[in-house]
Amino acid sequence: MLLTSFCFFLATFIVIGALAIFHHKKNSIDYLIASHSIKPWLAALSAVATTNSGYMFVGQIGFTYLYGLHSIWLMIGFVFGDFISSFFVHRKLRTNSEKHGAKSFASALGSWYGVDYKYLRMIAGITTILFLGVYATAQLNAGSKALHVIFGWDYAAGAIIGAVIVLIYCFAGGIRASIWTDAAQSIVMFIAMFLMLYVAIDQIGGISSTLDGLNRVSPDYMNLFPPANDSLLALPFGAAISLFLFVLGWFFGGIGVVGQPHIMVRFMTMDNPSHMKQARIYYYGFYTAFYALTIMVALCARLLLPETEGFDAELALPTLAGELLPDVLVGLILAGLFAATMSTADSQILCCSAAITNDIIPNKLSSYTANKIATLSVTLIALAIALVGPSSVFSLVLIAWSALASCFAPILIVMALKQNVPERLAIAMVLGGLSAMLVWRFTGLNSIVYEAAIGILAGFTIFGIGKIKLNKVLSG
Repeated sequence: MLLTSFCFFLATFIVIGALAIFHHKKNSIDYLIASHSIKPWLAALSAVATTNSGYMFVGQIGFTYLYGLHSIWLMIGFVFGDFISSFFVHRKLRTNSEKHGAKSFASALGSWYGVDYKYLRMIAGITTILFLGVYATAQLNAGSKALHVIFGWDYAAGAIIGAVIVLIYCFAGGIRASIWTDAAQSIVMFIAMFLMLYVAIDQIGGISSTLDGLNRVSPDYMNLFPPANDSLLALPFGAAISLFLFVLGWFFGGIGVVGQPHIMVRFMTMDNPSHMKQARIYYYGFYTAFYALTIMVALCARLLLPETEGFDAELALPTLAGELLPDVLVGLILAGLFAATMSTADSQILCCSAAITNDIIPNKLSSYTANKIATLSVTLIALAIALVGPSSVFSLVLIAWSALASCFAPILIVMALKQNVPERLAIAMVLGGLSAMLVWRFTGLNSIVYEAAIGILAGFTIFGIGKIKLNKVLSG
């Protein structure tokens, strides 16, 4: 019954995406940005699903399961940082992309001032391929983990099935198919997560029993604030500084949303820039509610699935669903989770395809057919990496997210604030932010503050220094 339910609901999600074949046009602008025709509520729900997907269903639940209530600061930081930056970035990105005919995120940056920043566009395109390719790999890993825990299938089977679904979405309707499927999954997964929470609390014995049980997990499991970093405790007000840096890091993680090509392209597809306020209401209302539900379900999972040696915390959601719900609902949740990760991978792979055909080798490979060939190639590479690479969804997503945020958030924010940025300075911001982020992470300093904050701040610092030097040259 479980397998039947899973296959039925997964097929339903696939059909929803495949129906886009009757609405798509055989040209690149429709394949990559849906001819600027998407309604604001659809774009918003799709952006929520794309932001969350494997990160939320697998990575965030695993993090909360292990570390407890203080994971709420990830939600607070991410949502607030994202919300602040949306007021001066999203609408301008949508307006400029249509004005200059940009069909990719990198092209939108490269054509922002109405001239072609060729080298910036190429570097942004290469960066998109490298890190969104890693991100897509994480989505394939997330889907394969879910199938492994429920059906006992080999991890490779889930990744291969996911890659096939990605190609179905892409070839049926490009970005439009991904957006339609995302919206359906957002609604289904919100209902499913609420149902999971209700059943879990009832199984534990009510809200009071749930809170009592969580307080007994460990002395600090239900602490609102994370434990202070050992390297900062020796400083005056070390505990306060540690908390500030923890929250600051995730706040910059939220600001980094504007540096994620696969999310921002959703807003580029919208039918009218004036509808951005409506999209914002849908997006942040749904996002906040779903994130809160996810954290609460993860906390309940800690009580119903006590930590044991060898247990993978990132499998907590599908494992809990299998223990609490009837097979038909487990099949629905698993199908929604799997399809959500695949439609996110689909949008990331489409962004990589756009980078290849519009930014790295434009003109020669900008046709509709070339975009499909690029999509097939990127999918196969992502699948190969998923089959042989690391399996941790959370760590893969954080690295890719940090890199893209560090590269693109500072330059896009500065451009949106109507600052004139010469191409060389723009390239220095992209590469400097990325370098600072990588050094910070791989020297282990990310235990002090999330590396995305360092990368973004480095980008802004390079801009400030560059403008000062430029002004001196102009005034001298």
